[in-house]
Amino acid sequence: MSWLILGLFLWPAGSAAPRLVYAYWHQNSAVQLLSLPAQQTRLILLGTGTPNADPDRSGPALAVVVDSSVYLVDAGPGVVRRAAAAGLDVKRLNRVFLTHLHSDHTVGLPDLLLTPWVLERADPLEVFGPEGTAEMMRHIELAYREDVRRRIEGLQPQNQTGWRAVVREISPGLVYRDEKVEVTAFLVEHEDWPLAFGYRFDTKDRSIVVSGDARPSESVVQACRGCDILVHEVYSAEAFRRREPEWQRYHAAAHTSAVELAALARRAQPKLLVLTHLLLWGQTPAGLLEEIRQAGYDGAVAVGRDLDVF
Repeated sequence: MSWLILGLFLWPAGSAAPRLVYAYWHQNSAVQLLSLPAQQTRLILLGTGTPNADPDRSGPALAVVVDSSVYLVDAGPGVVRRAAAAGLDVKRLNRVFLTHLHSDHTVGLPDLLLTPWVLERADPLEVFGPEGTAEMMRHIELAYREDVRRRIEGLQPQNQTGWRAVVREISPGLVYRDEKVEVTAFLVEHEDWPLAFGYRFDTKDRSIVVSGDARPSESVVQACRGCDILVHEVYSAEAFRRREPEWQRYHAAAHTSAVELAALARRAQPKLLVLTHLLLWGQTPAGLLEEIRQAGYDGAVAVGRDLDVF
């Protein structure tokens, strides 16, 4: 079996500097993937981090971009500035799908609600998420009501609609459809959260599945089944062994190891597996890919970095 470790330089829109995507590909998969035509649907990783305060990785967030329409998943710290760095029009950030309500996935919501409005977004922010999302957004609006009042009543030119949130608390199934995309939510297993979601995006040229935070979940396999891209969280199985027992109990209940992900991906068979929400604990990207290879997965894999574009 022949393998290649590849470093792919990608230039995100609006960026002067390239990003290096480390990929560990079976040679046949690499040749096939590199020969694919340009896609109208793009996946942009806005934040690939965790609650750990890594300055190189913003909090969990990504964008599925179809033509000029932007569909966000999660709103970790730094989401709006990462979107701007990716060349996205901030005024078009008006729709977000939340996987669950952990703080590292949601503390960017005030930023996402208010910053595009200050920059002249007139549309309310559409927020899709589990039960509890409406209460969270209501409290965010209350927390910033004085800011909103002064911007509207003061000298700053401002509209009266773009600061509001329209919340839809969802159940598994089709949760959104327009002329460019269908979005389907499915339940995943994440610690003891009663409602944690993954999402599948179907456009005219691509299918993209996002796991959210999840331990190995059969629902991810069923949602993908040969999808174009599977974006999945992961932690280093090798570094996990050095963690304290109480942290091992938590991570085993909440997240997916490289070994477990290899087994899941063998069944899901995505054309490309993209790793995010990386818990490396000192492991390197190349070492993480080696763990996946050693566990028997021979498909195309990329270790995600902020602003990578697929």
